[in-house]
Amino acid sequence: MDKLIYSSLSAMRAAMARQTTTANNLANINTAGFRSEMSSSSALWLKGDGFDSRATNSGEVVSADMSEGTVAETGRTLDVALQGKDKLLAVQSREGDEAYTRRGDLQVSDSGLLTTGDGMPVLGDGGPITLPAYDKLTIASDGTISIVPQGGDPTQMQQVDRLKLVAVNGTDIAKGLDGLFRARNGGALAADPDATVRQGALEGSNVNASATLIDMIEASRDWDMQVKMMSAAQDIDKASTELMSLT
Repeated sequence: MDKLIYSSLSAMRAAMARQTTTANNLANINTAGFRSEMSSSSALWLKGDGFDSRATNSGEVVSADMSEGTVAETGRTLDVALQGKDKLLAVQSREGDEAYTRRGDLQVSDSGLLTTGDGMPVLGDGGPITLPAYDKLTIASDGTISIVPQGGDPTQMQQVDRLKLVAVNGTDIAKGLDGLFRARNGGALAADPDATVRQGALEGSNVNASATLIDMIEASRDWDMQVKMMSAAQDIDKASTELMSLT
């Protein structure tokens, strides 16, 4: 009887993990450059003397859907859309290491630091990019940032830095809890000279709202089914106890 209860309990944990992933995807349906997370469950065998006779579910986020989201023209100077689904923009995470994102809604802080919309410093050829005061800014297709300094000659553009753009190219990457990608074996990816961006455009989330809602309903039904299974196990246990008590 305990095997049936533990099997149901394990399935409930897997359903809860699936619901968490689905809810996070729905919450980021309007987040620029967001990549839909995909979770999976695997058997986790309990080790010990004798045979491996029992396994629980281990549910976790294993990867992300790297398909491209819809690109919309914004006309905003600091908006960039990365071209190609395997291209990523290098940023500095809150832990200080190099990480990667598809988010292209760039901002300039009061100190001139170039960041993504969620505040991550954008990396260039020499580290985090800092922009001096300017009257005009352009971002070329190869990520080169040029400006007209404040009060300067509008016909004389000056190159400041270049966005560090990388390509996955078969590298095993993982998405962290902060929403950023990193190489699974650690280290930093080399800049890709062929990577390009599109200024004045922004890529949206690639979350499919309809499919995600269906996933949430299915996970909820899985939860309800396991609750009924535990209730049935309790009824069977009571019936067995009454049978054993007969004289």
